[in-house]
Amino acid sequence: MKEDSYNTKLSLNQQPAGSQQMCRTIEEDALAVDHHVDMSSSTSDDLNLIPPLNFAMVDNGIFRSGFPDSANFSFLQTLKLTSIIYLCPEPYPEANTEFLKSNGIKLFQFGIESYKEPFVNIPEDTIREALRLVADVRNHPVLIHCNRGKHRTGCLVGCLRKLQRWCLSSVFDEYQRFAATKARVSDQRFMELFDVSSLKHLPMSFSCLKK
Repeated sequence: MKEDSYNTKLSLNQQPAGSQQMCRTIEEDALAVDHHVDMSSSTSDDLNLIPPLNFAMVDNGIFRSGFPDSANFSFLQTLKLTSIIYLCPEPYPEANTEFLKSNGIKLFQFGIESYKEPFVNIPEDTIREALRLVADVRNHPVLIHCNRGKHRTGCLVGCLRKLQRWCLSSVFDEYQRFAATKARVSDQRFMELFDVSSLKHLPMSFSCLKK
């Protein structure tokens, strides 16, 4: 992934004193962007709408995928995204940053390291902070993604499902559908033990929490 510098204004979300910074937000200095997408394009244009790897709709206004590249930009425009939640620590590529800038999309980055079992370490506080952003309808439509859209994205979505009061077997079935042969016991254990009690205050007007 490129680590070229990019011309953005970087602001860090305020955290309680003594806590580690979990999320950084990239806000673009751009003119107001018209989010209207002309869906009367020709059939040939429709053929160019390529979704990112492992793309799926999670709930109204919430999507998930693997890392999008330039071939996916036209498709992402049809979603009229307000924000992206990015779960990897690596800097966002310049081409992707320019796409966000030109479409008025805010990026929330949570640097969750990628490890292989048995050394998987998923920070609970980071997942909670990301869930608060997902639950805020002001950030919708939102796309959640990591690298392959399997483990880190799967854990975040799985914890969201617990907020929706899904049974664990359904949470695991969805996780395994995306992770396939790469499913991790440690990820499923994390989702099972994740405590959603501290997130009960999230607004119940948020559609996906009404299940």
